[in-house]
Amino acid sequence: MFAIDGCKISSNAAKEWSGTFKELGEKREKIKRQVRYHMAEHKQMDKSESHDSEGADRIQQCIDTLSKAHEKINRFLETSTPRMGQGKKKKEVKSNITDNESAKMTTSRGTIQGYNGVATVDKKHQVIVDAQAFGEGQEHHTLKPVTEDILERFQRLGISEDIYAEGTIVTADPGFANEANMKYLYENGINAYIPDNQFRSRDPKFKNQKEKYGKRHQDKKKKIPLVMPASEFTLDPTQKSCRCPAGEEMWLRSENEDEYGNHKLFIEGRLSKCRVCEIKTKCMRNPDSANTRKGHGRQVSFILNNKRAPTYTDWMKHRVDSKKGKQIYGHRMSVVEPVFANIGTNKRLDRFSLRGKSKVDGQYPKHSLGRGAGSGIYFV
Repeated sequence: MFAIDGCKISSNAAKEWSGTFKELGEKREKIKRQVRYHMAEHKQMDKSESHDSEGADRIQQCIDTLSKAHEKINRFLETSTPRMGQGKKKKEVKSNITDNESAKMTTSRGTIQGYNGVATVDKKHQVIVDAQAFGEGQEHHTLKPVTEDILERFQRLGISEDIYAEGTIVTADPGFANEANMKYLYENGINAYIPDNQFRSRDPKFKNQKEKYGKRHQDKKKKIPLVMPASEFTLDPTQKSCRCPAGEEMWLRSENEDEYGNHKLFIEGRLSKCRVCEIKTKCMRNPDSANTRKGHGRQVSFILNNKRAPTYTDWMKHRVDSKKGKQIYGHRMSVVEPVFANIGTNKRLDRFSLRGKSKVDGQYPKHSLGRGAGSGIYFV
């Protein structure tokens, strides 16, 4: 059995040098204004009768430092292109001037600039069979390259021509679950058990868990105010129109199918109506958004036809929710988590000293077979 998981590790780059191209451009202009201010101050000091040489040197040093930072940003913007994310909707994510293959990512220790080190560990001997570093915090897009790399490695070493055809089990946490990955596993005949993030709520053993122990991170998360649910809105499915609880007509913003085949209507309230509505504080999470010209009225969505075809996610849910699936998935944490504890605590690998994915892969390391929580020796 192979267990796959990721561990976020800081890179040799500061997150202060991260931003979208627009944000970096604004940072460049801010530095330029600071340079002009200090130059004007320097000229004023030169004209004064009491010349302060130490003060002039200090200002000159400040100008030189800011000029280097301005040139650094300017060179990056002229020679690089915006970095796009790995989500369903391709949009620009923050680039980093120092190491543009690393990314800003959220961890239990706060936000870091780093890499997500994804390791695959064998259950029987706790051997690391694959280790790669990815410059994105999300893990779902890493499943395919990791499983393909394992297959190629076992072929190259002459161990097995198809390690998955021999009944090898693959487990991973819900961070690797999405419809595209489930389709890939099904079509390639990989015996995998990867639950969705709602699998605990379907397990009767965890039915009273929240009442008994409370919700996780309840003090850290900002409480979202309760608003009127979609059931309070009146939908006319034939006309594809909707009225809000205040009786106002809403407009159809878009109509499409989601990844599970559900036909959905996305409806929004008109700004002119939501802006003066008496119940907008009860209806909208952010009532002030209706007061701006580029804001939004209340948004609500409806599934027009719930008779969808079975999905690959449904196939995986059936596997994970079975008695056998729960037993297999229960081994995942004890297989892979001790390896990360060993890497971070015993080996002190809490920060990469090199820059760029190819070099960071060598530190993690990639293309290696090594011991996990045992001796911790890696054999390249």
